[in-house]
Parts: sequence; C-alpha cells; structure tokens
Amino acid sequence: MLVYLSTSLRFTVFFTTFLLGLIMGSFLNCVAMRVLSGESVVKGRSHCMSCGHRLGALDLIPLLSWLLLRGKCRYCGSKISARYPISELVLGTVYVLILAKYDLTLRALELIVLCSILLCITLCDLDKHIIPDRFIVIGIINRIIFILISGNIFEELKLSLIGAFSVSLPLLVLSLILDKILKKDTMGGGDIKLFFMAGMYFAWSVNFLVLFMSAIIGIFFGLLSKKNEKNQIPFGPAISIGYFFGMLVGSELISLYLGLF
Repeated sequence: MLVYLSTSLRFTVFFTTFLLGLIMGSFLNCVAMRVLSGESVVKGRSHCMSCGHRLGALDLIPLLSWLLLRGKCRYCGSKISARYPISELVLGTVYVLILAKYDLTLRALELIVLCSILLCITLCDLDKHIIPDRFIVIGIINRIIFILISGNIFEELKLSLIGAFSVSLPLLVLSLILDKILKKDTMGGGDIKLFFMAGMYFAWSVNFLVLFMSAIIGIFFGLLSKKNEKNQIPFGPAISIGYFFGMLVGSELISLYLGLF
C-alpha cells in the first residue's frame, strides 16, 4: 500500500510513525518504572525519581527534553538515565522498520503492539530482573484480539498454540530436569512465559530461530550485564531482541537455510 503513495506522503507516514514510537517509548518507560515501584499506571503526574518534583510539559518532550537538559533534572540537577532517550529512539526506529516490512496492515499493528510490550519487559528485566506477569497477559490478549479479527480464527489459533508451545514447553521440561539435577533454578519462569507469549505470534520454525539468536545475544549480554544477588542474568532483553530480528528477517533466514539443501 505504501508503494502506491507519493514520496512526500510516504515520508509523512514514516515520520509520523517514528514520532509515535518516540512518544510511546517515553510513555512505556514511565509504565515500566511505575509497575516496578508499585505506583498506579493511570493515576498521578510524572515526576523526577530523585526529588519527586512534578514534571512539566517541557520536561516530557521525547528525546528533545533529555538532550536540551543535558541528561539532568532541571529542578534538582540529578542525572537522568540515558535509557530514556535510547529506548525512545529504539522504539521509534522499530515502529518504522515494522511498517517498512509489513506495510499498512493489521499484522504491522499487531507486531507494533508486541514490540511495545517487549520494551516494557526489557526495561523491567534490566532494572529488577523480573518479567511482570501483567505484560505477558497483555501480550496474550493482544494476540487473541487479532486472531478474532483475522477472519480465519481456527487456523490462526492452531498456529498460535503450536508457536507458543514449540519452544516454551521443551524449555520448561528441560528447566525442571536441570533444576532437579543441579538443585537450583536454572532458568527463570518469566523467560519461559515470555517465550510462550511471544511464540504465539510466529511459526514454530521462527521460534526455534529466535531461541538460537536469543542464546547468542544472551551470552554477549551476560558478559556486559550486572548480575543480581542470586547471580542471575536478565535474559528477557535477549529474547526480546531475538524476536525483533525474527519478525524482520526470520522467514527469510529460514528460507535461505532450507535453500541450501
């Protein structure tokens, strides 16, 4: 559909999508922060996490506010984490790439929502090494909604269930066995739930590719990450990145691989 638009109109669509990603990145940062702190997501004004001062409109402009304030709170001077502009920029770019790949379709909208959920999960796992169940539930509900409006409910539901269990079930069984042998937790339950939820959106072959990519990303990420008191490494960000690459090039990589035989 986008290819039939004029160059100026295509630019407008992509630029608007990028701005939407910036705005959502800013908003989802706040959501993740409030979920972790136990604050209400829908009540209360945005405030500085150091001094508690309410933030004004000029403090909340995605990306620009952080740059203009040089990464500091205008009221107390405390540093504002670079994760805010980075996640805003990343989500804006992700939205544009999904739109470029899937055009103006329901599939694009579905995956944009999924990536928004994955950002929240990534931020929570990086901060507190947890993956809140509410984001898993929201991801499942989102998939169910798009299944219901797909016009092919039973086929889509079958593929979603196969995708959901293709990786999560073997991982669960393997985790339980290793837990018994090693007498300690070997894989977080949140990671397995994440594979189940995100797996609903893709074919089983893409899910196995994502598992492979996530493992590789997780190794490098683990070398750079700070472990918590239980010596655990947050694997949620690696899984999220794996699924992002899976939705962009997963099918193409699998076709390329099969073409070798």
